[in-house]
Amino acid sequence: MRILSGIQPSGRLHIGNYFGAIRQYLKLQAEGHQCFYFIANYHALTSVWDKGELEKTTLHVATAHLALGIDPEKSVFFAQSDVPQVTELCWVLNCVCPVSLMEKGTSYKDKVAKGLAANMGLFDYPVLQVADIVIYDSNLVPVGADQKQHIEMTRDIAGRFNRTFGADVLVLPEAYIVPEVAVVPGIDGQKMSKSYENAIEIFQPPTATQKRCMQIVTDSTPLEAPKDPDKDNVFALLKLFASKEELDDIAAKYRAGGYGYGSAKKRLAELINEHFAAARDRYATLEKDPSYVLDVLREGGRKAREVAENTMHRVRAACGIVTSR
Repeated sequence: MRILSGIQPSGRLHIGNYFGAIRQYLKLQAEGHQCFYFIANYHALTSVWDKGELEKTTLHVATAHLALGIDPEKSVFFAQSDVPQVTELCWVLNCVCPVSLMEKGTSYKDKVAKGLAANMGLFDYPVLQVADIVIYDSNLVPVGADQKQHIEMTRDIAGRFNRTFGADVLVLPEAYIVPEVAVVPGIDGQKMSKSYENAIEIFQPPTATQKRCMQIVTDSTPLEAPKDPDKDNVFALLKLFASKEELDDIAAKYRAGGYGYGSAKKRLAELINEHFAAARDRYATLEKDPSYVLDVLREGGRKAREVAENTMHRVRAACGIVTSR
């Protein structure tokens, strides 16, 4: 099966990115699927308008994925901007997409409500997302249950194109609802997100991880009093890293009293540092060789363009676009 997924380079990667997406990328890669993973730098332009910042975070995200285990020999790993056909397809799809469908998009409404500028890129974001998916003849798109609307919209718009031009030109993908996707809380208890400034970064020094963990918001229950682990942000994060035996032990200490949140935070920091130690070492090595990282993206882009151009050949022929190529 061909798998497609992307991530915006809108900041440094955090543990929510890992458990929410990258861990699934690695699993699907290991299972032998045809995986296309890309850095969505055109999408990032809806909110990132600092040239240097976008360049820096794009290289960081690329380096981080390779350090975490994305293998360019097994997966096609590339930057969205290395495939100009995707923006061409976005325009074609815009021409069959009703405005009313875009107005129903919950993601647009949510982002505007949170203060993002209501620009046309943000409004049209779902159509570019559709182009990202269908241009590679993707069969499955890994998403959480809350993102299923994106795939339904993809099937709707691609289906409209096929019906309009009387041919099954575009493959209609299916949502791959990732089982047991962890909802990772940030240090303030909200969903971990760069935009909320509540994230715990993956690639930072161990001391910085410990400092960040100590900032996790907890209630004011005294040290000696019993605590409910199921209502605590620190314990929710410990679930991602601790073994079942250790988790059960910590939960028992919470309920018995005499175990402070500070101790739980220190153990969380230790577990995070242990979990990502090898990846951090690889990141440090790759960071010294940015030309290798760019070569990986360049080769991935070449492979992705070949597939994208085949799709666009069908699209142009179906709707009567004459080119001299």
